[in-house]
Amino acid sequence: MTSGQPVPTYPDPAIITLDPRFAAIRPPMNAGVDQLYTGCRWSEGPVWFGDLRVVLWSDIPNNRMLKWDEETGEVSLFRKPSNNANGNTRDRQGRLVTCEHGMRRVTRTEHDGTITVICNRYDRKPLNSPNDVVVKSDGSIWFTDPAFGILGNYEGNKAAPELPTNVYRVDGRSGRTTIAAEGINFPNGLCFSPDESRMYIVESRSQPRAIRVYDVVDDGTRLANPRNFADLGGGSPDGFRCDVEGNLWCGWGGTPDLNGVAVFAPDGTMIGRIALPERCANVCFGGTKRNRLFMAASRSLYAVYVNTEGAVGG
Repeated sequence: MTSGQPVPTYPDPAIITLDPRFAAIRPPMNAGVDQLYTGCRWSEGPVWFGDLRVVLWSDIPNNRMLKWDEETGEVSLFRKPSNNANGNTRDRQGRLVTCEHGMRRVTRTEHDGTITVICNRYDRKPLNSPNDVVVKSDGSIWFTDPAFGILGNYEGNKAAPELPTNVYRVDGRSGRTTIAAEGINFPNGLCFSPDESRMYIVESRSQPRAIRVYDVVDDGTRLANPRNFADLGGGSPDGFRCDVEGNLWCGWGGTPDLNGVAVFAPDGTMIGRIALPERCANVCFGGTKRNRLFMAASRSLYAVYVNTEGAVGG
């Protein structure tokens, strides 16, 4: 796909193989990239709701969340104001979990629509601006807390940070918040490997930008042994999710020729790319067989069918 127009022919030239391992999981020959919607200011945090067959995603500067319906193809307003919502996921009970820049908190939308605050402070100080979030199989909620949403008034409310930019874990039973990893310069996207033995985290302000991989230790409550996951070249990662084989599908950008999604094998080799006309901020897997990749990219939402499935919890 180019310039947001329908694919004129198959295979879609936007699907780029860099390593033979990509052949087994790349989109089928006759599956192209679809632009589902455009008109946002900055798209983020897509999450699939299979029971409703919809994708929800955030439009941060417009202070809203949108909903795309798979059955009708229609897009409607899900929530406004959204408190400058950013990252979203579902917990193991199917409830929406959201990072909010505006209120500097992580919330859960209950089945009846009421909002529960999961975390808004640590050590009696306000969080910076929670960015991305995942839920582990034990019900614990893990989120990154850089300061992007308080650096100005465009994606939140300008304020001085009072905490370091940490990664936090909220216990699923007690609700107690602990630091899972610290010393990270503006952590951004995060996700677990399919077996939850490792966690990947984007360090946005490192030079160059980095994806760190950590071991999950202490009975699954803490992260340790950080190391670089891959050589990113000139690319800039944001949010990502793993498929069932452990490949990492990363929102990507940096220059026009890098915009889209980069796909890494578990050993850190970039094996494929999906080129988009816009920088991609985050992705999720969905569809009735979890084999459709949804991509929140700058002003738009895109999708493409792939030959793999998203890992549970992604």
